[in-house]
Amino acid sequence: MASHDVLRPPEQKSAVVVASPHSGRHYPPSFVESSRLDPLTLRKSEDCYVDELFGTAPEIGVPLLRAHFPRAYIDVNREPFELDPKMFRDALPPYVTTRSPRISAGLGTIARIVASGHEIYARKLSFADALDRITTHYKPYHAALASLVEQTKARFGRCILLDAHSMPSIAGAAGDWEMGSGRVDFVLGDCHGLSCDPRIVDLVEDELISLGYSVARNDPYPGGFTTRHYGRPGEGVDALQIEINRSLYMNEATYEPQEHFAVLTEQMRDLIAAVCAAAGRA
Repeated sequence: MASHDVLRPPEQKSAVVVASPHSGRHYPPSFVESSRLDPLTLRKSEDCYVDELFGTAPEIGVPLLRAHFPRAYIDVNREPFELDPKMFRDALPPYVTTRSPRISAGLGTIARIVASGHEIYARKLSFADALDRITTHYKPYHAALASLVEQTKARFGRCILLDAHSMPSIAGAAGDWEMGSGRVDFVLGDCHGLSCDPRIVDLVEDELISLGYSVARNDPYPGGFTTRHYGRPGEGVDALQIEINRSLYMNEATYEPQEHFAVLTEQMRDLIAAVCAAAGRA
């Protein structure tokens, strides 16, 4: 299976691009075999169905990039070589980043834990395995995303990247909030104002509030590698991370979509359309 695909409209009609980096559901058998976790627990870090929630994007003239591999296998919202040396049986090359808050939390490019805090691996990995995942999944995904951004900017003079994610309704051991704390419905991350024109963030927030949702900015998710790397408002590229509370659309214990799923899908279509309209006015 390819690492990703791009759902393209017959004609791109807007400067907007949507990406779903964490909704992949293809778990390689060798990965599952190497894990100490059962298949359901392995899915704790998965942004379940986010690619489907934003799946109407091509209908309104917007391309959608979606990863097929799971976040627990490799996380494309990290630096390409953000690795915990304690996870590997051999020494890591000097160009690898081995210290960061994300590595300390167990959530580097190759994660040590799933979102619930459970350790993933039954034994240590080889660097060759990490390099293979980066070469066959991480790099092709970002090559596709970079191409979409550049093509969009060349055609429309700018690009607005909506990086779509989901979050557990309750913070777990790997969460940023205290255990037991309930979360708002949406968190918008713009790297504290650095990755996206504030007028776009205001628009998205206003649209969501008008639908009756509670919205926070940058807390606890200010944005990851994607928003930091691609978001350059001064150069015509705005990147906004959108986190959706999973309890809005799915049963978090069984991973089954719930009744509100269809409604939320239509609302995300309207949200994308509103951003497209704003891009056109700009």
